[in-house]
Amino acid sequence: MADTSDTRTPAQIEADIKRRREVLAETLDEIGVRVHPKTIMGDAKAKAAAEVDRTLGRAYVQVNRAVSDVKGRFVNEDGSPRLERVVPAALVVVGVVGLVALGTRRRRR
Repeated sequence: MADTSDTRTPAQIEADIKRRREVLAETLDEIGVRVHPKTIMGDAKAKAAAEVDRTLGRAYVQVNRAVSDVKGRFVNEDGSPRLERVVPAALVVVGVVGLVALGTRRRRR
């Protein structure tokens, strides 16, 4: 048989009950804060912001790599321009700008 006798005094039992009620009240308050709509929305916003930051960080790295790759194609290691690649690209840009200007001018007339 199990010993069911309690050697605590009534004051000790009351103090234990009071302490457990306080712990339970704190737990219920914490649960109330966690399930409050503002808390849930705040958590969702924080997660969304973190995902956006992560996505923007990845995009920044990819753009930076692309810019470095393009720069590497048009600039030598010493920083001087690679004329054999810069001149044809510049001619293409000038041609496209000229065609756009002619097209705009013809539409006005």
